[in-house]
Amino acid sequence: MRAARRGVLAGIVSALVARGGGLAAQQKPAAGQPAQLQISLAEAVRRALDVQPAMVRARGDATNAGWQKRGAFGAFLPTVTLSSTASRQNAPSVGGIGVEVQPGTYTYSSGLTASVDLFTGFRRLANYRNADATQDAADAEVVNQRYVVSAATAQFFYTSLANEELVRVAAAQVERAKEELQISVNKFQAGAVTRSDTLTATVDLGNARLALLQAQANLATAQANLGRQIGVDGAVRAVPDSQLPPVPDTTDLRAAALRQAPVVIQAAASERATGATLWSSRSQYLPRLTASYNTSSQGLSEPWQGFDGGNRNLNRLSFALSWTLFDGFQRERTAAQSSVDLDVARAQTADTRRQLDANLTQQLAALFTAYTQISITQANVAAATEALRVTQERYRLGAGTLLDLLTAQANMTQAEVNQVSARYNYLIARAQVEALIGHPL
Repeated sequence: MRAARRGVLAGIVSALVARGGGLAAQQKPAAGQPAQLQISLAEAVRRALDVQPAMVRARGDATNAGWQKRGAFGAFLPTVTLSSTASRQNAPSVGGIGVEVQPGTYTYSSGLTASVDLFTGFRRLANYRNADATQDAADAEVVNQRYVVSAATAQFFYTSLANEELVRVAAAQVERAKEELQISVNKFQAGAVTRSDTLTATVDLGNARLALLQAQANLATAQANLGRQIGVDGAVRAVPDSQLPPVPDTTDLRAAALRQAPVVIQAAASERATGATLWSSRSQYLPRLTASYNTSSQGLSEPWQGFDGGNRNLNRLSFALSWTLFDGFQRERTAAQSSVDLDVARAQTADTRRQLDANLTQQLAALFTAYTQISITQANVAAATEALRVTQERYRLGAGTLLDLLTAQANMTQAEVNQVSARYNYLIARAQVEALIGHPL
């Protein structure tokens, strides 16, 4: 009877091992399906910069700011208008040219008008300074979004790579669990252990397979997120294309970032634009002087053929001065709002620097911690590998227990997971630092 039970148990073990091979086969792409897109980090960043809405919006804002600056410069130039008309009527009349116009005869007129503001209370200058600062802020936003999108893409990319390695860790855990189950079955058949060891090893193998399924699900999710980030419909496989970079020199990094980081430049430019808006609102207290010149001609011949000497010509040069003395406190309200906006912009600029300093402290700490953990986890993996080998051999010889073997296997798996996490946490923290300072390390 005991031999029969042992035979049944061996059959169950064989079935579990066979299921492991079937599970691995399910992960391979079916015949006829298109191959999964494989992409490097540089290509992923390039694609993400083309399709991410934040980057598209930043480039559009920069284009609009450029045209706003051109429009502010154009306010210093005269406005020129050309007009021309042709008319006829069914009754004789004396037209503006001073002669009788017969029915059915066309009369033509053309005019050229030019006007320019001579003085607007420095409003045009303030508007130009506002537009110039707005363009600087838009350009800084483009740089900032470029590194923000690059950092986000790098995080998706490294998360995909990390999950792919964790799948291999989980697969190795399954293989080790199979070996442990086989050892426990052999010892049970030899009468060296009780049935409890085989049942415990079977449960451990099942848990390892569940961990593998979860790792594969995490990998599929990470690859789908990477595909969405770079504008691809479907999952994308990340391909490592570089070695682990060394720790950067951060001696002058903080001081340079507080001066030249894109978010700081953008905040300072927004503050300048708000200050220019305040001066523009104050220009309403000063008079406005405009000069205009108009020349027009009327006659019976077409304008493109030139007017003869009998046509009437009119030339006029005029100056206009306007000065708003009181408008129901509307100027005061606008100036007060602009003054409040300037106070807010100054506070925002100072807070941006403080926030950058705090974020940089956090990311640099994460960077150095992750880099230190890399060497520690490598030593842990080496120690756990040797401990597992010794414990497995002791259990095989009957000098150790299954609990010792399961503990050694769990320590080995956790050490491998920690090694993967430390390596990619370092790369992600490095990308986050680059996003904060606005240039590669």
